Amino acid sequence: MKAQDLLGKTADELKAELLQLKKEQFNLRFQKASGQLENTARQRQVRRDIARIKTVMSANAAS
Repeated sequence: MKAQDLLGKTADELKAELLQLKKEQFNLRFQKASGQLENTARQRQVRRDIARIKTVMSANAAS
């Protein structure tokens, strides 16, 4: 996910995307704990995507 893609989305779309990523992050944590996680790099991607969305949301709120 690119920050440029997020700039065109509305606040509601960003909130929905953030919620979906947080659910995925939760599931990835459980997979890791139970030893079922295959793609460990996905945890890093999800964490960074969450940060990107939060950054765009705060930038939108400031302007």
